[in-house]
Amino acid sequence: MPAGLYGSSTTQNIPRVAITEAIGTYLLVLAGTSVAVAALLDQPIAGGTADSLAIALAFGLALVALVNALGHVSGAHLNPAVTVALAVSGAFPWRYVPTYVVSQLLGAVLASLTVWLTYGDAARDDASLAATLPGGGVSTLTVFVIEAVVTFFLVLVIVSVATDSRVAKASAGLAVGVTLAVCVLVAGPLSGGAVNPARALGPMLVAGEFDGVWAYVLGPLVGGVLAALLYAGFLSLGQDPAQDEDAGAARS
Repeated sequence: MPAGLYGSSTTQNIPRVAITEAIGTYLLVLAGTSVAVAALLDQPIAGGTADSLAIALAFGLALVALVNALGHVSGAHLNPAVTVALAVSGAFPWRYVPTYVVSQLLGAVLASLTVWLTYGDAARDDASLAATLPGGGVSTLTVFVIEAVVTFFLVLVIVSVATDSRVAKASAGLAVGVTLAVCVLVAGPLSGGAVNPARALGPMLVAGEFDGVWAYVLGPLVGGVLAALLYAGFLSLGQDPAQDEDAGAARS
């Protein structure tokens, strides 16, 4: 069977992977947006008021756990940008893309509904359920650019550590989670740091806030596709210098 991310199969049972992607995206979005809503409402998190570092850590640590827990089942894409990028690069079957993307969006919407239910109307009315919106004075084009840039690096790390046999499997979850946290910190002041169309659309749909929505969808998709194509077409072909020398000696 063809290998997917983190040793998963790309010929999985559709209901199984659909439920896995929905559950995984649900927890990822719930973890990050719950902390973000708490910060916006000035509520305490573990003894103190949440801040931007706590939000990034919530997303990153949740992804570390989910990759290790669910990666072998569905590949733990949890992000339409990852799914589409893998399909474009030929590493994932296109026939599974609709199932994955719909499941991810469903998980994100359910997570936003949960945040609304647990934090009350203030979470929606005052905090917009932590929907990612352009920062003050930030243009939609800037949002598109920064979302493309940070998602490029997230997907580059994912396809590198999760598909290449030369990378220790134990390091994959931590590498991906830390990268997401860094991406959220970098993009946060400008775009809110979605790095994921499902994470952006879930709160937007429930909160009814759609400012710059196209940038939050296209930016990550463009960045992710470019990263997957770069890795598949060039970076993955690299070899150890000793192997290059042996190959040259064999030709001579």
